[in-house]
Amino acid sequence: MLTTLKTTYTDTRAADLAWALGREPLPALAVLDLELSGAKLQLRLLGASHQVLLEEDGGSCSETVACMPGSSTPLPLGVSKCVGEWEYEFAARVETLPEGAFAGRAQELLALVADHPNGLAGTFPGSPHAFTAMLAHRHEGQVRWRTWHAYPQEGQLVVTRTRIGARMPATL
Repeated sequence: MLTTLKTTYTDTRAADLAWALGREPLPALAVLDLELSGAKLQLRLLGASHQVLLEEDGGSCSETVACMPGSSTPLPLGVSKCVGEWEYEFAARVETLPEGAFAGRAQELLALVADHPNGLAGTFPGSPHAFTAMLAHRHEGQVRWRTWHAYPQEGQLVVTRTRIGARMPATL
C-alpha cells in the first residue's frame, strides 16, 4: 500500500533517528494490520519514521525507529536480545547515494512495497523521494520486517532489518 502522508516534510537527518523497544503506540499517519500465521502485526508510519507492533501467543513487542526528541538511544548498527520468550534481532545501515542513483533506488523501493500485500509506504509532500517504507513476512517461524527511510536532501537511505521468533533451546 502506498500513501501520501498528510504532514509537512521537515528536514530531519538520518543521524537523528533513534531506536527503542517497548514504547506505547505513537500517533500514526498510516497503518497496515497484518495476520501472519497467527501473529498479529501492525505496521505504522509516523511523522518521524516507523513503529511496528507485534502480538503472538500472549506476548507482544513494539519497535520504534524515529526522530524522538530527548531519546538517548541512537540508531544502533545491531541489537540482539531476549524479549519475553522471543529472540529479537535488529540491524541498521546507512547508504549514501549520488543524486541520480538515489532517485532510482527510491523509485525501485517504492515500486517493490506499493503493490505488496504486506507492504506499507508513505511519501512526504514536497519531495517525491522522501519516504518511509516497510515490508513484513513470516519465515521459518520468525516474523521479519525491513524498513527504508529516505533522506533525499542528504542522499541517504537508512535500511533496517528485524527478525523476532521463539528462542531456540540450547544444545550441548
